[in-house]
Amino acid sequence: MSLISCKQLSKQYAGKTVLNNIDIELVKGKPIALVGPNGAGKTTFLSILSGFISPSSGSISINGQEPNHPQNIGKISTLPQDALLDPHLSITKQLTFFARLQGFSAIQAKDETKRVLELVGLTDSAQQKPTSLSHGMAKRVSIAQALIGQPELVLLDEPTAGLDPIHAKQVRQIVDQLSTTTTFIISSHNLEELEQMCDQVLYLEQGKLTRHLSLNAQQETAQLTLTMSDCEIPTLINELEQLEYVVEIKQKNKQTLIIEHRLNSDSPLQLEHTVLELCSRYSWQYKAIYNGIKLEDSLFS
Repeated sequence: MSLISCKQLSKQYAGKTVLNNIDIELVKGKPIALVGPNGAGKTTFLSILSGFISPSSGSISINGQEPNHPQNIGKISTLPQDALLDPHLSITKQLTFFARLQGFSAIQAKDETKRVLELVGLTDSAQQKPTSLSHGMAKRVSIAQALIGQPELVLLDEPTAGLDPIHAKQVRQIVDQLSTTTTFIISSHNLEELEQMCDQVLYLEQGKLTRHLSLNAQQETAQLTLTMSDCEIPTLINELEQLEYVVEIKQKNKQTLIIEHRLNSDSPLQLEHTVLELCSRYSWQYKAIYNGIKLEDSLFS
């Protein structure tokens, strides 16, 4: 059974269509990216998944039931982008309170609070109030709150927005650590970060689901993104076009090529080896060799 099933899902506000006939089936698994320009309907889609609002038409089910069905209590969790903590209560008191709201006993709520704070690395800060926390620490407290009760589905809206690289990495590590038991849907404008974390990408534009990409699908061909720093690009293209396993070469800009090639089971790195041999032969220098195609190129090329 699908974890999430949307059929002709639509939402209108004051006559304006925000979501337009979304049809999709998603199963449990690795994190799923939700991408799109501002105003595309991402927040509305997450709000419907959370059960905060209802669709205007169509249907949505999570685990075979509507999102706010009693069967889904504690199984769906959401971290809005601008989630705020109560400045007057310690972290422990806040998280314990939220655990009690989910039906934990007083003792269970304390134990659950310890568990989620340990997950986000904030055990030593348990008695502090939010006003004494850095932005990164406060974000991790909010993530801890979203993880109370070990939900099956966690919706994260811009979870690393405003974080420095170290704290953003910590958030990614938390998601990776829990992805074996929890399915995350992550809305973000940081495409490089989503590439690191996610297996699938949903692209919303003007309320429509225009793309649904699998980043790790098994295919007969693959792509190599090659960026050169010192090279005669026309000569390089000519050399690569002579290779029987090269299917197509697209020039992204003056320095970067996207090369589609057939996979060779005997030597899956055959193209990379050839590129390095050409660099040695012509005294060229490469800047980056990326095995695949960047998400932004998949979406916008």
